[in-house]
Amino acid sequence: MIPQFISDPHQPQPQPADEADSRRDEALLDAYSQAVIRVVETVSPAVVNIEVRRLRLRADMRRPLEMAGNGSGFLFTPDGYILTNSHVVHNTDDVEVTLADGQRLKAELIGDDPDTDLAIIRIPGSNFTHTELGDSDSLRAGQLVIAIGNPLGFQCTVTAGVVSALGRSFRSKTGRLIDSVIQTDAALNPGNSGGPLVNSHGQVIGVNTAIIQAAQGICLATPISTAKRVIGPLMQMGRVRRGRIGVGGQTVPLPQRLVRSHDLSTDSGVLVTWLQSGSPAQVAGIRDRDVIVGFEADPIRNVDDLHRLLTEETIGVRSRLTVLRREQRLDITVVPAESIAES
Repeated sequence: MIPQFISDPHQPQPQPADEADSRRDEALLDAYSQAVIRVVETVSPAVVNIEVRRLRLRADMRRPLEMAGNGSGFLFTPDGYILTNSHVVHNTDDVEVTLADGQRLKAELIGDDPDTDLAIIRIPGSNFTHTELGDSDSLRAGQLVIAIGNPLGFQCTVTAGVVSALGRSFRSKTGRLIDSVIQTDAALNPGNSGGPLVNSHGQVIGVNTAIIQAAQGICLATPISTAKRVIGPLMQMGRVRRGRIGVGGQTVPLPQRLVRSHDLSTDSGVLVTWLQSGSPAQVAGIRDRDVIVGFEADPIRNVDDLHRLLTEETIGVRSRLTVLRREQRLDITVVPAESIAES
């Protein structure tokens, strides 16, 4: 006799495969939604709208022309310090901040660094809700990120996406490269500039800075590791000190025979095409058409390499610049001066 097995009606019954998959998908989407909601509730009270006015007077005008603009920013200290983009507040005559609760306050410019497109402004008061600065160096491609800002004047707009790529470079308005830029597909629009890019823990890992206009879904943020390096100098001095030697140039390939004969660790260098009168480079004896291939122990492959090495620590310090002058390799002593950002 074949035994008959009767199912227990009180035991969970197996579900069809499609239904089980649907439940899992719903659970994942719910977890994703809850993560975004939690971050927004934590961070959005610290995100501000920034409105600026610029007055411009031309020779043919009786009255100055008033130009208005807006952007985003976020409080990173309880006593009113706000991080934003340089291009939002640079060279402005009036800055006004609207907090998440609708309060409007006049702000003062504390520091501005166009080379990294970062700036700090401050509003009067204390005990403000502020953000936590995270660690952008630990980011990975595919990681969830959330952008909060005020695009087109719509306050506290939230978009979510992922880190699309890391290690990008973006050229600021001054011509210097901003390194290790974060690429994300979290949608940004005009007015998002200066707002925070946040991870799933509610920590700021980037400052939204640019949209690639010719593409869809390619948005860039300055990493918070860069911001951490400039916050101190901006709060203390209002600027970031960098060195300069006063040359203009272009990247050129080096003949392989010169690379081998001079045992160079680079196959390209910077051809000097312009020398500033009285500059450290001219005083040191650098000539037009020299090719710069080294600064101290570091190879110089392009203009950006030279910019990166001319830090605050090099200002006023005798430094070795290696150049090729026709077939000859020369080590020339140069004393970098301080670079003054243009207004």
